[in-house]
Amino acid sequence: MKVKSYAGSLKLTFLGTRGEVEARSRRHRRHSALLVQCDEARIMIDCGTDWLGRLDAVAPTAIVLTHAHPDHAAGLAEGAPCPVYATKVTWDLIRRFPIDGRRRLPLRRSIMIDGVRFKVFPVEHSVRAPAVGFRVSADDGCFFYVPDVAGIPDAAHALRSINVYIGDGATMKRSMVRRKRRTAIGHAPISSQLDWCEKGNVQRAIFTHCGSPIVRGDARKLNAMLRRIGHQHGVEARFACDGDSLSFADSGYRRW
Repeated sequence: MKVKSYAGSLKLTFLGTRGEVEARSRRHRRHSALLVQCDEARIMIDCGTDWLGRLDAVAPTAIVLTHAHPDHAAGLAEGAPCPVYATKVTWDLIRRFPIDGRRRLPLRRSIMIDGVRFKVFPVEHSVRAPAVGFRVSADDGCFFYVPDVAGIPDAAHALRSINVYIGDGATMKRSMVRRKRRTAIGHAPISSQLDWCEKGNVQRAIFTHCGSPIVRGDARKLNAMLRRIGHQHGVEARFACDGDSLSFADSGYRRW
């Protein structure tokens, strides 16, 4: 069977930017989810509890899951209106969800989803619900999306020649990483992720899946602090807010 080649311009919309925290704000109200648009494709990455019963407004043509934690997958507990892509271990963990269009994500390989290329990278975050990050590409750009991460074992490959890194905004400088069964679990601080970007020559970074201090904090001061830390690593960095969008055609970033 011939695989459809990708074409068109990428547009990203941050549907939600809040992590699994009780805090909410106007800027970070719903669980982190990203809408990837390219031609007719409307691919939703992650679908947490906040999205249960709300998918009609998104109208996704496909849903792709990073892992099985509730803030990333529980919005599918009553089913899905489109095909859903997940790794085998994630499908095992959400096997009771009444989803008809189940698709398997191959680890360390590329897969075309509605004409957009996804390459699947295992990342360190959880032992019970192993996570992946996605290297997503179309004609005019490439980005890496990893909203929950303690470490990226193959960071050199995952981040090579990407236009933007979209990472875990749980904590600015305080490490939330611990080790279990020789595996790092939890959340790498933004400062560490910017170090990964510097080593990979990534010049732009956006942080989603925001933790309580960022959700509750002063946006102006937090973004100023993030810009300073990013500048130390040679990276233009900012926080995403619900409704923000990024167009690869003109490199434009705007807030709705």
